[in-house]
Amino acid sequence: MSLEVPIILLIIAIPVYFLSKWILKRLKLGDEKNRKYFAIIPATILSPLLYAGIIMIWIFSISYYPKTDFNKKEWNENKDERYKMSKDIIKSEILIGKTKTEVIELLGTEYYSHDENHMGYNLGFVPGLLNIDPDVLDIYFEKGKVIKVEQRNT
Repeated sequence: MSLEVPIILLIIAIPVYFLSKWILKRLKLGDEKNRKYFAIIPATILSPLLYAGIIMIWIFSISYYPKTDFNKKEWNENKDERYKMSKDIIKSEILIGKTKTEVIELLGTEYYSHDENHMGYNLGFVPGLLNIDPDVLDIYFEKGKVIKVEQRNT
């Protein structure tokens, strides 16, 4: 087992212990001798909770990304950040019913053609904990019209 987690917990527990001891003194609970022992209880309970909270905040912060409305100019200029607009494209269904020519006119000519009924646009790297591959906006056609748009990780 790695020693990193116990050391981090100890680093968190020390200030929690002294803070607990100070709070017990301010509340006039117990005497000086038994406050030392009573302060161990919150330090033992709160330290792992604080550690877990810090980890959750870290995970949330690296996987959060703002979502923006589709803007043709930004789509063409910021190719690595297209993922910010992909949810709006999917949710608003602005591509549904459009022809391949209309889609290319709106999203540009830099697309991947899987076959005549499936094309994809690179969205860039969506922020995430283990995300090392770019996402793609997949557009599916039937009878020459868009029927489905979805985002997938490559």
